[in-house]
Amino acid sequence: MTSVDKLIVANRQSRGGFTLIELLVVMTIISLLLTLATPRYFGSVQRSKEAVLKQDLAQIRETLDKYYGDVGKYPDTLDDLVVRKYLRSIPSDPITESNLTWQIVPPEDPDKGEVYDVHSGAEGNGADGLPYKEW
Repeated sequence: MTSVDKLIVANRQSRGGFTLIELLVVMTIISLLLTLATPRYFGSVQRSKEAVLKQDLAQIRETLDKYYGDVGKYPDTLDDLVVRKYLRSIPSDPITESNLTWQIVPPEDPDKGEVYDVHSGAEGNGADGLPYKEW
């Protein structure tokens, strides 16, 4: 090896940086991993929101039944459940992210109150294909 070759080899070893090709390969691998992981992440977020919605609906419906059992009629508003300490607060609909979008279903007999059941006010369908408004 000539002295010029030794100088070139020593210069390459002392730089310690990455080449453009190495950086492009790493960026390609990262972008490939992100394209695989992103849809799974958003799918799991949507499934968790639907699970919370089902739980909230079950809780509100159970509370409405308890209220009816104690008072003999259904409440006039959902706020009555909070005022009479059946709930600490009205849960938010996780799809619409608001507690004002619940759709109230009145009982068949108007003398029995105003809130017989609740449904989500969210647009669209769940993973099971049913509209959120029918849950």
